[in-house]
Amino acid sequence: MLKRQPVSLDQMVDTLKAAAESSRLRILLLLSRGDLTVSDLTHILGQSQPRVSRHLKLLLDAGLIDRYQEGSWAYFHLSDSDRAREFLHGIVTRVDDGQGAVERDMERLQSVKRQRQERAADYFSRNAESWDKIRSLHAPDDKLEAALKEIVGTTPIQAMLDLGTGTGRLLEIFAPIYRRGVGLDLSREMLSVARANLDRAGVQHAQVRLGDLYAPPVEREAFDLITMHQVLHYLDEPGRAIVEAARLLRPSGRLVIVDFAPHDLEFLREEYAHLRLGFSDRQIAGWLEDAGLESIDRRSFASGAEGGLTVKLWAARDPRLLIAEDETNKPSEERETA
Repeated sequence: MLKRQPVSLDQMVDTLKAAAESSRLRILLLLSRGDLTVSDLTHILGQSQPRVSRHLKLLLDAGLIDRYQEGSWAYFHLSDSDRAREFLHGIVTRVDDGQGAVERDMERLQSVKRQRQERAADYFSRNAESWDKIRSLHAPDDKLEAALKEIVGTTPIQAMLDLGTGTGRLLEIFAPIYRRGVGLDLSREMLSVARANLDRAGVQHAQVRLGDLYAPPVEREAFDLITMHQVLHYLDEPGRAIVEAARLLRPSGRLVIVDFAPHDLEFLREEYAHLRLGFSDRQIAGWLEDAGLESIDRRSFASGAEGGLTVKLWAARDPRLLIAEDETNKPSEERETA
């Protein structure tokens, strides 16, 4: 529960003025459903770019929203401050989103999100057969896999879940330690590749299935290990996906995330459907904390090539029912691997 923070009369008046306009309130409602660009908002609201930008500036000045840059795109989201979140929660939860202009906004928002998902799904479909080759251009897989095995260890576990399983590679390398493995992906073509790879490796105790990371079709609190390998940069709401993943962990279960550090390679968005150009340690740490998880490890893997990408690995665990702290699982210092 958020701790209430008192504000001055003038601050409250300014905040109320910023929110008390129909278009700005509609923007707040939309941003409560996820981060959006100016282009997204102009399409949804049916207003000009200058008008939408003016509304956004007023909301920014009032501290109700924040802005962050990714390459040539600017995303907007509700403020992370406790004061603003408490205020906004009290507003957006009381607005009926099933009537009038708000209902149309929500329909267009779903259209924007579908277009994003279709773009990513189309990319996966077109590149299913060559995905391993494409991924090898982005990351030193041998070093990364060695680090993953070191962090996860060899202690047997009951169940593993691989979210955005792709070619099924993680299900394959961790097959010796789990009794039951499940992989989820949105691409039927990619699932076909994963099934073929698992069959080829003789892995018979894992299954892959069609599934949405925002609503995984699996039981909650059922997995000892959950992995998300090069998945978050395709999602419009990565924080939400992490929260959903955390709900699937058993007490003391671990979540391992692999993705890119922040970069400015805009062509990855244009040609490869990346919605996010990497993530900072602070972003991931914030999302893990929001999900109720405890960070236990963080590593970096530089490409070694000029202008190359740095791959990041973050590990966290569910802190429930922990009996003793293992010194090896305490947060480690950043380690750079060439």
